[in-house]
Amino acid sequence: MLFKRNIQFSRLIKAGGRPREFNFRKPTPESITYMVDVGDERGNRFIWSMEMADGQWKIKGALLPQWIIDAEILLQAAIVEQENELGKINR
Repeated sequence: MLFKRNIQFSRLIKAGGRPREFNFRKPTPESITYMVDVGDERGNRFIWSMEMADGQWKIKGALLPQWIIDAEILLQAAIVEQENELGKINR
């Protein structure tokens, strides 16, 4: 039986004027996509993917509130930080 490692982490990121918990999940270490989700103050959950394109992690698809779009650089930084940490562990 072969097991693939699922990578998951959460980051508290200020978006839309308040700190919010963003959850990231990468289905396999080789994947170029992260699934991301976050809740708003009304309890609505927003789910979308971020894909590697031209060396940067970009929001892909879905109609999202502007505060998520504006946080794209911070979300990218969180993914890069996590990928760097994983690289250190796997050496």
